[in-house]
Amino acid sequence: MKALAALLLALCCAAAAAVPVTVRDDRGVEVTLPAAPRRIVTLLPSLTETVCQLDACDRLVGVGDYSNWPARVQGLPHLGGVDDVGVERIVALRPDLVLLSSTARALPRLQALGIPVLGLDMKTLADVRRVSAIVGEALQVPGAPALWQRMLAGIDAAARSVPPSARGTTVYFEVSDGPYAAGEASHIGELLARLGAANIVPARLGSVPKLNPEFVVRADPQVIMLAERDAASLASRPGWSRLRALRQGRVCAFTPAQGDAIVRPGPRLDEGARLLADCLAGRLRRSP
Repeated sequence: MKALAALLLALCCAAAAAVPVTVRDDRGVEVTLPAAPRRIVTLLPSLTETVCQLDACDRLVGVGDYSNWPARVQGLPHLGGVDDVGVERIVALRPDLVLLSSTARALPRLQALGIPVLGLDMKTLADVRRVSAIVGEALQVPGAPALWQRMLAGIDAAARSVPPSARGTTVYFEVSDGPYAAGEASHIGELLARLGAANIVPARLGSVPKLNPEFVVRADPQVIMLAERDAASLASRPGWSRLRALRQGRVCAFTPAQGDAIVRPGPRLDEGARLLADCLAGRLRRSP
């Protein structure tokens, strides 16, 4: 009898796991999965982190080259960058779902090969909430709403940690040398706004525009935030030595790990907000 009960339980679990689900991705395409996917490939770090934060890290069988968090994904096959993904290597992993950008070059090739794909893009806070819900639905896990509430609570806590004297501080956030900056329309810009900072890069310029360096000189931000690898070059940029942020030592140079948490629009928004708040409050600062 015990063996029969165990068999019935196993059959019930298998039946539950085989419930089909249809989700709509950011292309507007409806994708039907016959069962909860067990072999997943993610080709963006933010999507990798989302899967793991939904407690489904054990389903990942391959990731994009830039996926490095949490630590357990570092041992998985890394399948290429944004434009050089190894489609053949992905196929060899026999995934039952691939999560990637809706504009990825590999998407139509994978789709033509019969591999289920979801094209998903995260650029704003609203995108992070929406995509988390889509991934949770596709994976048939219930944690997306709780994940979003945790992020919101962390962002609110970060905002409360910023002293009133730091509110209204003008900020230049450099995403990468170029310079490419985080505008008001980006998720970084949205986080800065929630923290009470004033981004010098208006939304009309785009999410992450390439700026004329003279633009920054004219704006003369009170605080500069950027990757530590680029901090040493700031003073040598024409005219930048006159910036008050440099003269007053109000430059926050983020480590690679810190920069990932801020720059990636994903489930670590709360950690990114805390780092930005620490910079504004003077708890994380060094002069180049």
